[in-house]
Amino acid sequence: MAKGKGKGSKKGGKIKVKVNPAEEKARKREQALKAKKAIENKMFPARPRDFSIGQDILPKRDLTRFVKWPKYVRLQRQERVLIKRLKVPPSINQFTQTVDKATATQLFKLLQKYKPEDKAQKKQRLRKLAEEKAAKDTANVGDKPVVLKYGLNHVTALIEQRKARLVVIAHDVDPIELVVFLPALCRKLDVPYCIVKGKSRLGQLVHHKKATCVALTDVRPKDEEAFRKLVDTLNTGYKNRFDEIRRSWGGQQLGPKTVHRLRAAAIKKERAAAAIRM
Repeated sequence: MAKGKGKGSKKGGKIKVKVNPAEEKARKREQALKAKKAIENKMFPARPRDFSIGQDILPKRDLTRFVKWPKYVRLQRQERVLIKRLKVPPSINQFTQTVDKATATQLFKLLQKYKPEDKAQKKQRLRKLAEEKAAKDTANVGDKPVVLKYGLNHVTALIEQRKARLVVIAHDVDPIELVVFLPALCRKLDVPYCIVKGKSRLGQLVHHKKATCVALTDVRPKDEEAFRKLVDTLNTGYKNRFDEIRRSWGGQQLGPKTVHRLRAAAIKKERAAAAIRM
């Protein structure tokens, strides 16, 4: 007579007993509660938090959207958005095409050598001249120093007289109308020019907070080769591309909400077309 396999039958030398899953779950929960009670410290009982007035402090949250930013921050953000959305004419859009980082590094490295004297250096030079004049009745003034020229009216006059060998214009002049004519003037009078980021960077070169533009009228013989190569590079990006630059409009970038809305409309249209085909 064959023996049937029932509950508690041997298999491989072990007795397999079926357990109710609900009972096992309850047993484990009871064990966890006992372990928790054993760990709890009676001196510091657990207390649920109360976030009502005068009670527990709320957890930190990102309040960026609720910050009242200063007026100048709001204005510059709004201006940036408007410039992206509106159709920007080429004469203003050209100021977004600035010199790349590598070329800008070479340019500022060269311009640093031609910084004009500051107040302390000027005072020292004049004192030395006065001492020489008092001692010999004559003072050796020396050659005229080769330095950067700055000031919008001064630089414009140098361009018109064809004395400027390189003009560097800031991209963030406000109002932009002050310098918007300079690229066209430089191109007309065959003067190399470029647009760099930061009126404050140009200002540092001439001991001022800001400068709209600076110009080089001459360079020392030892810097002539480096200056010539730099001018060739800048001409490739600006003077030689002037016709292309003056035809390229800017702005007209859609916002993220509009992009998502258009994408959703396109997907909906595709699904409707697919349903008709089926």
